[in-house]
Amino acid sequence: MDSVPRIGWAGITNGELMARANSEFDVLITMDVGFAERHDLADRRIAVILLRARSNRLADTRPLMPNVMSKVENIQSGTVTVIS
Repeated sequence: MDSVPRIGWAGITNGELMARANSEFDVLITMDVGFAERHDLADRRIAVILLRARSNRLADTRPLMPNVMSKVENIQSGTVTVIS
């Protein structure tokens, strides 16, 4: 699993992020509520998982990870899955 800062993508626009992620990854996990709504996923090979947690702190997101892992196994490209 990678993160935007870890792979050097911090500071790029959401459009560029989506383009890069679409060409390099199968799933993009975000907490940006409007991210998927701003990008048409219909013709994308990537799927988006939208995490709904109190914050992006590990203590708040860690409890969601078992559900994330179960969804990733069967996720369909071009879809948005909300996990809270």
